[in-house]
Amino acid sequence: MKDWKLRVVEEKKELDEKIAKLSAFIEQEQFNVIDADEKQRLIRQEQYMVEYSLIFAERIANFE
Repeated sequence: MKDWKLRVVEEKKELDEKIAKLSAFIEQEQFNVIDADEKQRLIRQEQYMVEYSLIFAERIANFE
């Protein structure tokens, strides 16, 4: 696999790890202590990160 493709795969892996950590935080009791506006920002951040990961997955699926 070419270097740039390996970087894409690695970037997706790192992003997925960050998504997992953020998702786990959102599920914790600590999340309920945060003010409502910040909760919404974190939830939106998670949604965008998931979408970004899906784009990486599409790109990787089209690697030849």
